[in-house]
Amino acid sequence: MTDRLKKHLCAAVTSALRGDKGRPPEAGLLLWNAFQGLTATRTYHPAGPNPIQPSEIAAWCQLHRLPLAPHHVDILLAMDQSWLDHVYSAAKAPEGVKVLAPVSKTPLTVGLLDAVLG
Repeated sequence: MTDRLKKHLCAAVTSALRGDKGRPPEAGLLLWNAFQGLTATRTYHPAGPNPIQPSEIAAWCQLHRLPLAPHHVDILLAMDQSWLDHVYSAAKAPEGVKVLAPVSKTPLTVGLLDAVLG
């Protein structure tokens, strides 16, 4: 039962990221909403998004007073892996193609430099 729910929720994440109507199963709505809340607070590094950590899930559950079982956390982490796989696969270039580093459209200003470097 848990493996099937995990598979359906991961498919719903991928489908939603592709722009399809990714509808999670009724049994997974609680986990779907938890994943949406956790994704909204996701941290990023220069190369892209960071994975959601189990400690962040524990803090989120405590904040919302939502007790989740360990198998629920496993499902959330699998959903996150599907999300990361989709995001990072979209950023990859085809095999053998050289790609330049992305260039920001925002010009460098004194204020921006102060904001970044303090």
